[in-house]
Amino acid sequence: MPQTTTTDLTHRLVASPAGRIHLVEQGTGPLVLLVHGFPESWYSWRHQLPALAAAGYRVAAIDVRGYGRSSAPGAVDAYRLRELVADNVAVVEALGEESAVVIGHDWGSPIAANSALLRPDVFRAVGLLSVPYSPRGGPRPSEVFAGMGGEEEFYVAYFQEPGRAEAEIEPDVRGWLAGIYAALSGDTMPEPGKPDPHFITRGRTMRERFPAGRLPAWLSERDLDVYAGEFERTGMSAALNRYRNMDRDWEDLADVDGAPITRPSLFIGGALDASTAWMGDAIKAYPSTLPGLVGSHILEDTGHWIQQERPEEVNRLLLDWLNGLPG
Repeated sequence: MPQTTTTDLTHRLVASPAGRIHLVEQGTGPLVLLVHGFPESWYSWRHQLPALAAAGYRVAAIDVRGYGRSSAPGAVDAYRLRELVADNVAVVEALGEESAVVIGHDWGSPIAANSALLRPDVFRAVGLLSVPYSPRGGPRPSEVFAGMGGEEEFYVAYFQEPGRAEAEIEPDVRGWLAGIYAALSGDTMPEPGKPDPHFITRGRTMRERFPAGRLPAWLSERDLDVYAGEFERTGMSAALNRYRNMDRDWEDLADVDGAPITRPSLFIGGALDASTAWMGDAIKAYPSTLPGLVGSHILEDTGHWIQQERPEEVNRLLLDWLNGLPG
């Protein structure tokens, strides 16, 4: 298990079905696994690692397969949810643990949710940030997303064709990342009534609707360099392949159609996050879909990058929940 240590953070490469998963670890105690979303990395949890470690937890923030220093299989279908759940299980086993609490943000939220759903023997509780839990069901996802934009194109549909979004992003990774982070942050997102950056004028690019000229308050130039450096090195295809497997997930998870997650759970969303608004019905359904729900919180004046926009409040909510879980 190769590892290097930077201050109190230990970087490890552990074996997984992907090949290897890179993680950053801090602290001792019950294991908490942190799973990032798009377009991010383990670094998205930089504020949570020391806070949870100081409170008596062993915290491991992974690079999801295809990101950072984790392996990036070439096949598009290698990024299905069941594959990512298997990676999470492998990380827990590689760290010598039998169980963990799993917490995810953005795409990490459904990865965490399905980890608790499919492997409740390993994941004893689940925390979901920004993206609510919605059980498998309904029409094929590609059909839903294709119909969402009307005369415009919904960003998930835009991401479907391999190479298309890459052609927009990769010539200026740093600028594109700065734009999407600003577009979905509470303090820099477009004002109500302005064109929505989640939709693209047909035949145009996503970045045309991104704010320009300033970074959100949570994102320093150094932070942006960290994110940009990783994607400039790896390219964007592996990360985007998560979006290209939503129909496969719909097929793969047919056996758990409509299934609730019974493990203790937590949800934290941002009041200004489109995910919270679009998936309001999923939040209302929590009494049946998350019967083990301990707390559901919507943070005012907060956008999508919730644990970076509001780190102190998110840390407090996470610790209140973690400290109350059964041993």
